[in-house]
Parts: sequence; structure tokens; C-alpha cells
Amino acid sequence: MTAPATGLVRRRLTVRGTVQGVGFRPYVHRLAAGLGLSGFVGNTGDGVLVEVEGPADEVDRFCLTLAEQPPPLAAVSGIAGEDLPTTGGTGPFAIRSTERAGGRTQLPPDTATCADCLRDLADRADRRHRHPFVTCTHCGPRFTVATGMPYDRAATTMAGFPMCPACSREYGDPADRRFHAQPVACPGCGPRLTLIPALSGLRAARDANALATARALLAAGRIVAVKGLGGYHLACDATDDRAVATLRRRKERGGKAFAVMCADLATAERLAVLSAAERAALTSARRPIVLLRRRTTQDGPRLAGQVCPGSPQVGLMLPYTPVHTLLFGLPGDPPGPRALVMTSGNRSGEPIVTDDAEALTRLAGLADAWLTHDRPIASPCDDSLLRVRPDGTEQVLRRSRGYVPRPLRLPVPVRPTLAVGGDLKNVPCLGEGDHAWFGPHIGDMGALATLEAAERAERHLSLLTGVAPALVAADRHPGYHSTRWARRRAAKMPLRLVQHHHAHIASAMAEHGLDGTTPVIGVAFDGTGYGDDATVWGGEVLLADYTGYRRFAHLTPAPLPGGDAGVANPCRLALARLWAADMPWDPDLPSVQACTDGERAVLRRQLERQVACVPTTSMGRLFDAVSSLAGVCHRAGYEAQAALELEAAALEARDADSVSYPFGLTGTGVLACDPAPMLRTLLVDRRHGIPAPVLAARFHRGVAGAVAEICRRARAETGLTTVALTGGVFANALLEEETASLLAGAGFAVLRHCEVPPNDGGLALGQLMVAGTANHHETE
Repeated sequence: MTAPATGLVRRRLTVRGTVQGVGFRPYVHRLAAGLGLSGFVGNTGDGVLVEVEGPADEVDRFCLTLAEQPPPLAAVSGIAGEDLPTTGGTGPFAIRSTERAGGRTQLPPDTATCADCLRDLADRADRRHRHPFVTCTHCGPRFTVATGMPYDRAATTMAGFPMCPACSREYGDPADRRFHAQPVACPGCGPRLTLIPALSGLRAARDANALATARALLAAGRIVAVKGLGGYHLACDATDDRAVATLRRRKERGGKAFAVMCADLATAERLAVLSAAERAALTSARRPIVLLRRRTTQDGPRLAGQVCPGSPQVGLMLPYTPVHTLLFGLPGDPPGPRALVMTSGNRSGEPIVTDDAEALTRLAGLADAWLTHDRPIASPCDDSLLRVRPDGTEQVLRRSRGYVPRPLRLPVPVRPTLAVGGDLKNVPCLGEGDHAWFGPHIGDMGALATLEAAERAERHLSLLTGVAPALVAADRHPGYHSTRWARRRAAKMPLRLVQHHHAHIASAMAEHGLDGTTPVIGVAFDGTGYGDDATVWGGEVLLADYTGYRRFAHLTPAPLPGGDAGVANPCRLALARLWAADMPWDPDLPSVQACTDGERAVLRRQLERQVACVPTTSMGRLFDAVSSLAGVCHRAGYEAQAALELEAAALEARDADSVSYPFGLTGTGVLACDPAPMLRTLLVDRRHGIPAPVLAARFHRGVAGAVAEICRRARAETGLTTVALTGGVFANALLEEETASLLAGAGFAVLRHCEVPPNDGGLALGQLMVAGTANHHETE
């Protein structure tokens, strides 16, 4: 624009994106003041509103810097500008009070304690020395303390902690990094720690004494419930065999692995082998749990055998709150454990505990003491989990703390929609326009408490995003708790049901920015999904876009004896697979030997009479069956145990040879991928003394080879060249790497999940895309 005679211009900017709770207003203030500009900045329901006035060249420089160099935690999605008449104002640039109008902005995730705050924590001269809630605009809680938007202190769980004069001065000082940091507090005005013992003879303690007592209890082999950002953890010394065994028994954890928090990176590197990319993920501001390869020889602490039994991997994370840092101790503190089991504070099948009163009752009998505090948690948020591929890319397996509520940009706009996900690894998702917001990880929907947690999570997410859904999307499975919840939620709006594996494929397409104009070859392998024929699907190759799909190939079905109850017995699944392939139950087979005479007799009658034997094409169930046939796992104490142990065995022998077990491909119209040739070859090898790890590796290569051949046939028929690998089976690193390598070598573009989980934790995004982008034919 042409500057007026005064040489001054005035410009209004509306900044959208993740721009609240990240120090954006103080950053704008410092930038404008440094350039000698007048005007103001304030939060609104749409983001951040800026009006700036001054010489034209300085205003232009301000706008360019704002767009190209935002604060570290900010994510600017757009800046809208307009010119205004000048006011002639020469006063100082101001920060205005938040406007409480309608609209939408984006709240950042919770972020690990920054280096500056860690220095304050350890500095004896600093007034926040040992303050368990030290934070600034660059770190600390956001999502888990926000009770509404726009993001301001009054709309957080810090509203009940009035700032002392010293904190108020910092909060109001543009030169201070705590300028308008909403959770700011100090030992004099902030939340306080309390240790509540369950053990007789132990007294309650406050603040520093609470931390010292908790550390001493952990060092003595006790279990402490620790209140974190998004809920309680159950903690114990990860190197103490008795403590870990006690926690596993009390929590009824079975053989499922525990996550471990290490005091520092050096401790983590003594427990696991870290690549540069894994080290970067572990130390990132998100602070996820990272799956790492355990060291076989250790210099220093040794993990207890029951931390992750039977697995070559261990999930490690680093401290992400000041409470965690202080729990491990500062220099000079009495020594304590340097590696702690940190598992979700809940009973099996229940959501993570966030309420203090509930923690005392629901965790009674699990914990020997509670290390708690009086800052409420606005929303539960479990730890995120990921693995790093050899190429350095990340595959998120549980997307929660550190990610939520950061939105995903959608390739095509959607109507205001709530997608409720599935029954396992439940995560709801809200979408409108070109953005989608995942909620935090909820868990498995079998308990009333979990359903209630899902409902609360959806309300909280809607409050923070401003999305008022006009449509609800759910899985087709008529028995899913999540689908029944969706029907209740959709009492006054349309409900659209989406086929399970179609949703998985749509999720992968959306994550990779595909607009759906060209279908993909979707390979959706998982444990269970309701099929079009009312049977259990799970080994599917669909030609799909957002509007529909065609089933191109599937695993040959086999009976699923006992339905979901049968999944806990891979040995029975193995015998059912042999029965479907017309193969005998020879007495020397591990699966036969693992079943009692009575089990085999009942199972045979079930199969012959087809009683409680729903057919399944599930690839997950085939992995279970092969795990038993190879002699790896016959009884599963937790979800996917047999498949995980089969993968672990295969990793031992992945380089032993290059043999790949054969699968048959038969049929016209829809291909049937028949595992019978694989089963026969595997059993011959076993009788020849081939060890289980080699059998497992050959099976993995066989599955990958079958996928590649099916995709080649799909390309020959349709011309499609993009393949999406999705579903929980592709959380198997070995299978995913082998399959992607074969497909890339055959000239396919391969879509693999990165930030969106391949398992049912990513299902809601696919439901959102299928239901929210078209006039779906399944409306209730």
C-alpha cells in the first residue's frame, strides 16, 4: 500500500494455528517494541489478533518476521492481513485482555521441561529452586490443564492458584520468559506436593520431604503412585526383581511389558542401543516412550527380568516434568533408582486415574504410597509410544501426550464430524474443514469407566476445538461398545457406519495427504474387523478411496473357535488352521502337545459341528497360530503376545537365510491367499530340526512375499501403483520393513503410517474421512 502523508501505516493481522500457550503474545510484543511500533496483541477465539502501526518499512519487516520466525512451540497455519486507517498512536505496544468470543484456535500439547527451567530447578540461588511445578512459555502443561478456550489462566486448572506479587511481576514483564505463561507459579503460590502413605508406621509428608520420602520408598523396593501431567503412574525400581514382580502381580499385568523412565540419557544408553534418530526422539520436547533394542551386555544397571519378559526391546522414556526430575534427585541428594518402571496408574481394563480421591480408592492395594499434588488434571493423557525405523522415520503406536491436541491437516474438507474409533486402543477424533483433532488415548472399551472416559474426552476436545459435530461416524460392528455409544451420541444427528478395514486404509491415505481421486491398493492386516459378510475379517486387500472399496484379495478363512475368548489360546487357533487346511493333528506338533486331551476333543466337536466357530480371515490370528506351531507361544496373557513373541524370535534369525514360505493364490474375482502351503512347509522344516527363530523369519518373509505378489496382480488388473500398509499387524517392524522393501523394489509407492498409529488408535481418522467427505449410504 502507499503510505499516507505521515509516513505511517496500520495493519491488522489475524494469526491462526497453534498460537496460544506458546509465548506468542510476548513474542509479538518484543518484536513490535524492538521495531518501535505501536498497537496491540490479544488472544481471540480465532487465534491471535495483532494491530500494528508505524513506518511502512518497519511494519513490513514486522509482518515478514512474524510469518517466517514464530516462537519455537508455535505452528502458524495462516495469517490474514488487512490495512486500516492510521490512528496516529505513539504509545507503547500493548498486550490486551483475551476476547472471549466464538471461534477456533489451536492449543499446543504438553511439553517437557525446557533447559532453562531445569537450570532454575537446580540453582540454589533461584527462587524456584526445587519447585516441582517450574514452567515458562516454552514448556510445561497445556492440554492437560486447559478447561476452555481461548487459552488464558482463568481457563486452566491454575485458576485456583492466585499469583504472588513476584510471579505477577514476571507474568507482566515482556522481557521475562514467563510473560503471560499461564501455569506460572512458585513455591509460595503454586500447587504443592503431598506424600500419602498406605504403609503403617509411615507419616504423610509435604513438598521436598514428600519427594525425599518417595525416593527412599522406591529405593527400598516399594511401589509409589505418582501424579503426572495426564494421570497417575505406578512406579517402582526397574532394576529390582522383587519390586517389578510385585507390581506385575498386583496389577494383574500378565507378561505385558512395562515402560521404563530413565533418569537421564546416559542411563538410557546403558540399557538400550540408540541410533541418532532414536536419541532425538527420546530427548524431543514430546518425550514419548521409544521402543529400543535392549543391550545384551550392560555396564551399569540391569533391568529386572520381568520388565519386558521375552522381548528383545524395551520401551524407554526420559523425565518430562519437574516432579520426575526431582524424584530421581538433584546432585547431592541421597541416591535412588536411576531407572523406574512407569506404568499407567489403573487396574487392568480401566482408564488411567486422574482424580485424587479416585486414586486413593482405585489404586488401593496396588500402591504403597501416593505422591500427589493439588493441581487438577483437566483431561487424562497417557504417554505416547513410538518406534524409529532404520531410515529414521517414526511410527507412532500410541498418539497421546506430546501430540494431543495438535491437529492434522486434511487433504479434503470434512463436515463437522465426531468419529468414535473402535473398541480396542480407542481414540476419538473430531474434524471440521481441513483439520482433524485426535483425542488422547482412551484404551479398550470393555468397562463402564472407559466408556465414561471416552465421553469426557470427546466433550473436552469439542470444548477446546470449537467443533460441534453434526454427524457421528462409527465402526459397523454391531457389538462394539463404541458403536453403541455412537448411537446414543447421535440421537439427533446422522450416524454413519464405516467398514473397519476401509477406515484403516482411509486413515493412511489421509495421513499422506491423498485427496481420494485415485484409489490405492490397501493392505489392511489386523486381528479383527466386522466384514461385509458378517464374518471376522482381518487379512484384507481392498482397492479403496474415501467413497468406497472393492475387496480384491483376502486370507483364506479358518474357524475362530470360541470367538474372542479363543484368542487367548494360540494353540487352539493353530489346530483350527490345520483343520481348515485339511491337515492332521499329529501328536508331535507343539500345538497338539500344548492342548489337553479334553481341549482337543471339545475343539474337534466344535469344528465338526461349527459351534461357536465364526470364520475369520484375520492375519493377526494366523500370526498367533504360527507362533504356536513353531513352538513359541501357546497361551496369550495379553493382546498380541503370541505375535510379538513370534516377531522377537524372527529377529534372532532374520539374517540366517533368505528362504520365504509359500502361500497359494487361488480364485477368480476375489483372490484367496491360502496359507496351507506355508503351513505344510513350516511343519516339514520343524520336523527336520529347523529352530523356531528360523521358522518365524521364513514365515514373515512369506507373508511379505504374498503381499507383494497380490499387489502386482492388482496393478496388472487396475493400473494402480500406490499401496497403503495399515492395521495393527503392521506395527510388526520386521513385517513392515520386509513388505515395504519388496513393494518399493517392484516399483510401488508405499504409504506407511508415521504420526497416525497403524492400529485401531488411528481408526477414527479413517472413519472421519469416509463419513465426513461423502453422502455415505449407511446412515441410521
